[in-house]
Amino acid sequence: MKILLVEDEARLATAVRRVLNDEGYATDWSADGADGLSRASSGEYDVVLLDVMLPSYDGYEIARRLRRDGATVPILMLTARDGIQDRVRGLDAGADDYLVKPFALAELLARVRALSRRAKMGAAAETQILTVGDLELDIPAREARRGSRRIELTAREFALLETLMRHPGQVMSRSQLLDSVWSYDSTTESNVVDIYIHYLRNKIDRGFDRKLIRTARGMGYAIRAD
Repeated sequence: MKILLVEDEARLATAVRRVLNDEGYATDWSADGADGLSRASSGEYDVVLLDVMLPSYDGYEIARRLRRDGATVPILMLTARDGIQDRVRGLDAGADDYLVKPFALAELLARVRALSRRAKMGAAAETQILTVGDLELDIPAREARRGSRRIELTAREFALLETLMRHPGQVMSRSQLLDSVWSYDSTTESNVVDIYIHYLRNKIDRGFDRKLIRTARGMGYAIRAD
């Protein structure tokens, strides 16, 4: 996940970047409002951490311009101003959350994780019909079709197919699929992913010249049409 930190206090920015990088986030830093707005508008960031008091444009103006231009990136506003009106102003400008300085870095990480989860859930909800080649998965209707053929799936088969189709062409390891579909249930057998992939192949690929579900030996499984 990529994060943009717009903060003109170098000491704080260094501490925040260090803890974010230690958590595995790729973090870019800008100390200027105009530069921060330009970077935040690029669409390459998953979360923007935005100070209020900045050179060029303040955080309120940056948030307003981003939302005016249609940017949906989650914004966590950072500020020493803790008055109700200041919070209201930040949220009205387009911020998703508001954290008052000084703050604990553990709380900052928790807020970032929450915003990231919310953004991912929103993006997933927007995608109602998934397609890979001639295979179509209608999420609201819980229905799968390949060409003119309707495919009957169990709830677990549907969940596994949806996970693969949300990452077309990407090899997903058995542990990733277990985490997504079975949530590492302690009663889950070690070979359950392979068993359900076999079930899906019988329903999705049997009778078709072009096979969609692929095995990457020693790595996992992928779905792709090429």
